[in-house]
Amino acid sequence: MPEATQHPPRRPEAWAPQADPSAESREFAFRRDALFLTLCAVFLTALVMGNIIGTTKFATLFQFTIPDWFMGFVPSLVRDGNVYAMTIPVGLVAFPFTFFVTDLVSELFGRRKAQLLVWVGFFMNVFMLAIMTVNFYLPNTDGVSGGETLFDGVYGFMVGNTIGSMIAYLTSQTIDVRLYHFWKRFTNGRHMWLRNNGSTMISQLVDSTVILSILYFSGNLGDNVTGLGALFILIVNSYLFKFLAALLDTPFLYLAVRKLHRFDEDPEGNSLYSSELVEAPAPAGAGA
Repeated sequence: MPEATQHPPRRPEAWAPQADPSAESREFAFRRDALFLTLCAVFLTALVMGNIIGTTKFATLFQFTIPDWFMGFVPSLVRDGNVYAMTIPVGLVAFPFTFFVTDLVSELFGRRKAQLLVWVGFFMNVFMLAIMTVNFYLPNTDGVSGGETLFDGVYGFMVGNTIGSMIAYLTSQTIDVRLYHFWKRFTNGRHMWLRNNGSTMISQLVDSTVILSILYFSGNLGDNVTGLGALFILIVNSYLFKFLAALLDTPFLYLAVRKLHRFDEDPEGNSLYSSELVEAPAPAGAGA
């Protein structure tokens, strides 16, 4: 019989060289990371900016005369005679972007990354407050500083705003993330409008109530806010603004998810779109 051909011993599977990911897959991973970092930048910028300007200024967005037939439905606490005015702190304008971003991150990247973003935002506020405090206590250079009084005034408002905001923010954003994923699991990924509004509208109520109550009891609001009635008006106006913003951002959230669904990596699944649409490009040679 012919002698059997001798083959070299086969290397264990674990030692087999791994194929490098394709350029297409690397580009996809880069774009997904770039998207996440961009959303983080928008979130953190809106958060920090909102805390710096905070309640330094209140603005009237609009006002209108309430019809006589509707007067009975509007509590007297939230109107001046028959006139209703939407008055909010200017720092509030930035905050709807934070809830929009956490909902989008929750939808595309999952609960863990959304909660990570919340914690990063919290510690960024701590870092900002620490840097501002150090600068506040550094000795002033007379004749060179052009806005010392302005800086001191902003710092005075910012300390109360930031401390109150950090408590309200961490509570409300955590509620928002958890409620969002509760509704996402409950509906098996359908009805995104429900989880977007169902999470944001509850968490925004918590945020408005907590932050304005802290500012009121710490004396960090204006001189005309002298009673619980005035505080109630501010909370109602703040919440109505956030409520309307949550309604208005729903179509934009659908549009963003539709455009970015290929980056969906939520480990819990329940995607708004089918798995075929969100599958990442496979490495070259896969499935060959």
